Amino acid sequence: MTKIQAFIGRYQLSHLLILAALLLVVMPLAMDIFRLNLVGKYLTYAFVAVGLVLCWGYGGILSLGQGVFFGLGGYCMAMFLKLEASSPEQTAIQSTPGIPDFMDWNQLTALPWFWEPFHSFGFTLLAVILIPALFAFIIAVAMFKRRVGGVYFAIITQAIAAILTILIIGQQGYTGGVNGITDLRTLHGWDIRTDSAKYILYFINAFLLIGCLFAARYIIKSKLGRLLVAMREREDRVRFSGYDVSSFKIFIYCIAAVFSAIGGAMFTLQVGFMSPSFVGIVPSIEMVIFCAVGGRLSILGAVYGTLLVNWAKTSFSESFPELWLFAMGALFIGVVMAFPNGLAGLYQTYVEPRLQRFKKSSDPALASDMDALKTAEIKPNKTKDTESAAEEYSHAGNQ
Repeated sequence: MTKIQAFIGRYQLSHLLILAALLLVVMPLAMDIFRLNLVGKYLTYAFVAVGLVLCWGYGGILSLGQGVFFGLGGYCMAMFLKLEASSPEQTAIQSTPGIPDFMDWNQLTALPWFWEPFHSFGFTLLAVILIPALFAFIIAVAMFKRRVGGVYFAIITQAIAAILTILIIGQQGYTGGVNGITDLRTLHGWDIRTDSAKYILYFINAFLLIGCLFAARYIIKSKLGRLLVAMREREDRVRFSGYDVSSFKIFIYCIAAVFSAIGGAMFTLQVGFMSPSFVGIVPSIEMVIFCAVGGRLSILGAVYGTLLVNWAKTSFSESFPELWLFAMGALFIGVVMAFPNGLAGLYQTYVEPRLQRFKKSSDPALASDMDALKTAEIKPNKTKDTESAAEEYSHAGNQ
């Protein structure tokens, strides 16, 4: 077996390569621009679902407020695009040219100071990453340093999502209110509403998602990933071993927030607006559903779950506009009750064993190579269950 094959097997990249081929080759060739743009919109939600796999599936931190970070990233990008669409020439009919239209409607006569830096695209890109990460850091420090977790943390994040939604709607002159920031047209003079632009933005979106999947896979396979699993199952034991559990939780929560913010920024570019309807409680819970349906322990399952749920949502709403909410609820309940580990669990239980048996029967040499690779993977850690992982780190800390 070559080093490349061993690397692909070690990090389970074969499934990631299949997903990349599906997103970058199959879908662009098989779909028209309208449907492809819809898929691009769905993929922006997948950033949030991947972050939830790290945060909830591996770290045991259920956040019901990921829409907050999705919205922060989206609003940062929308502020830059809106300023570009609000040049003095394009807003000459306003009483105050050079400011966004909703500010003029609300009798503002000057651009607010916190909007000024968003004239710079470089600052906007930094803000998309840093502002949600800083906000997540403040929340995480306030909660995890005081050992607030479980259902209490979930309720608090839900309350934060509701508060931010109310704040955005209430400050209409600065945020666009309930309508949000709309009528976004160009990015550095490039019209983002054309079909060619939608194709390009779709591929940028897909490449960014694949990059986030690589990063998530690296975290899962690292020592941090093993510690997250140990903390999820035996947090006290990991803490007694000398590890600062709160620091690990803060880090993974911030990573999930950054993933969500990137998705929000790409949503703004692809759809052309951002509103508080993507920040509040309902969208945040929907994002958890995407993760649960796909499988909260699988980053690839989260992507497939996001695509499946949103495709079903679109199909049901087109065919049964009065019943689609009930159909969505039935889909979620059915999947969770029948397959607790989501689509990924269904694949691992029924499909993967048959594929392995087929491969071994068709190629004995490949079977011996796979057995050797599995042996090499198992050697460093003979047991795979989370309790044994906690005991391993407990023993290391005592030494």
